[in-house]
Amino acid sequence: MTFTPDDFRATLGQFATGVTIVTARDVEGNLVGLTANSFNSVSLSPPLVLWSLSRHSTSMPGFLSAGHYAINVLAADQRLLAERFAKKGIDRFEGTPWRPGLTGAPVIEGAVAVFECSHRSQYDEGDHVIFVGEVQHCRRRVGAAPLLFHGGRFFTDLPI
Repeated sequence: MTFTPDDFRATLGQFATGVTIVTARDVEGNLVGLTANSFNSVSLSPPLVLWSLSRHSTSMPGFLSAGHYAINVLAADQRLLAERFAKKGIDRFEGTPWRPGLTGAPVIEGAVAVFECSHRSQYDEGDHVIFVGEVQHCRRRVGAAPLLFHGGRFFTDLPI
């Protein structure tokens, strides 16, 4: 290869993405959640989405045991939540406004969109696990501005 892992990561960072918080309840009912920008649609029929998680994540056991999870697409004013759910060693849900969704997974209040999914399949690839979820319920806030991530930075306002 003619590039380093850091070069690869920096180059991937040039692809602007939305920012999500993926949330679930593990098999024991404990809350688990993390910030992720590795989210994408897979299929309209059936309605499928995917996201990926580092196999070294401390959240991995919780997500592997969860039957359902919610992908919360963050609004521009939720940057602090994105940063909070990216931190390690804290109670990420402390002070976070959420409610149980229709599937029982935690739904973050104020999100631009929410996809409540049943765990359909997972694939081990490289240093990540790809989770495919079948959407059981979805909703959106029409007109809400999204939180974006590009080049290692959050963007909360776009010039007109």
